Amino acid sequence: MSSELLAPLDLAFWHLETTDHPMHLGALAHFGPAADEPAAQLQLLSRRAAAIPRLRMRVRDVLLPVGGAAWRTDPDFDVRRHVRHVALPGTDFAAEAALLAGELMERPLERGRPPWEMYLLTGGPDGSFAVLVKLHHALADGMRAVAIGAGIFDEIAAARTTRTTRRRAVPPRSWMPGPRQLAGVARSRIEELGRAVGVGASVVRASRLDPRGGHAALAADSSGTRRVATVVLDLERVHAVRRAAGGTANDVLLATVAGALRRWLADRGEPLPGADPRALVPVSRRRPGAPPDSGNRLSAYLVGLPVTEPDPAARLAAVREAMDRNKAAGPMRGAGAVAVLADQLHPLAHRFGAPIASGAARMLFDLLVTNVPLPRSALSLGGAPLRALFPMAPLARGQALAVAMSPYGGQMHIGLVADGKAVPDLAELAAGLAEELAELETWAGG
Repeated sequence: MSSELLAPLDLAFWHLETTDHPMHLGALAHFGPAADEPAAQLQLLSRRAAAIPRLRMRVRDVLLPVGGAAWRTDPDFDVRRHVRHVALPGTDFAAEAALLAGELMERPLERGRPPWEMYLLTGGPDGSFAVLVKLHHALADGMRAVAIGAGIFDEIAAARTTRTTRRRAVPPRSWMPGPRQLAGVARSRIEELGRAVGVGASVVRASRLDPRGGHAALAADSSGTRRVATVVLDLERVHAVRRAAGGTANDVLLATVAGALRRWLADRGEPLPGADPRALVPVSRRRPGAPPDSGNRLSAYLVGLPVTEPDPAARLAAVREAMDRNKAAGPMRGAGAVAVLADQLHPLAHRFGAPIASGAARMLFDLLVTNVPLPRSALSLGGAPLRALFPMAPLARGQALAVAMSPYGGQMHIGLVADGKAVPDLAELAAGLAEELAELETWAGG
């Protein structure tokens, strides 16, 4: 039976989960007209998912290390427990799919089984359909989720079946380091501990004494409900602003989020916060070519979103300056690198410290804003072209909003996940993103 210890950060995500705060990622993918009936589509989706080895793994406790856990192949794996079909009315398919996605994102994954689910959503106009995917964060960070989930697409599945499976035999390796390795292991651990101390000090310095964090509209005791909204932005328009202002497309998108938040607060009739809200912006530490089963490899930047600044150009300049400072320091330093700190902790610390750590997020940041890259090539499922893919991120305890983005086909697809009680007007915030990009574009063109 295949077995693999959970990496420290994977273990942290596993133990941070509660009933009201499920720790799964999601994606809502929309496809063009299907050539087959729903029953055949469900069979294809099930067959593709069952062929992905990682999706057969479940979490089990281990004796050593104490407090640790391991991924082990589920001997009773049955893909029918994970892949389901839901027929939607189809009156407004996109809105119906987003509404259902919010309801399904509320529900924690069953921990005794491989922690993932897929839903085939049918009923779209002209035979179009959608697939909702849920993967536990312990199973996948954003980039690894793409690598795992891409196995359902025609192009990836075909490459997998035609690719040679021969591998050079690797001789067994002892778990005990040899004499020459001991010095290297010791030096590595000392460097890791030194880095952890530095990150820990940064986290303490950046923490806010008020445990309620920033603006009340972005901080909320969880209602256990989720609401999802989606929006599509033209990437060429984003790049037009980037060319005028300098920096990166991600700077433009972060400034767009800041402006949308400002509009949203004004529409609510709420005062602007005394201090700008802080966004946690994940950064992958995954090396190019790393296998998709190599564990969560994340750090992050902390970025103030200048919602108190009335000028959109000044907002963009402020975001660019903040991101430049973060990049100069690097993803392994600073308070945003709290995930690096988690990588240095003993499994027992994650197991028993999770209840404390879960409430600390609001002391560091107010919302998550993440950008998850997708393959650049055209993708399809059962011959139906992928039209849009909206990523969805989990909510930290005490927070009401997470924004996830993925570029595909010349467009930026944005998925917003919010606490359903705290942010019942999520659609207005989504509309504000398009409005803010239009204002930045007007400035860039002028």
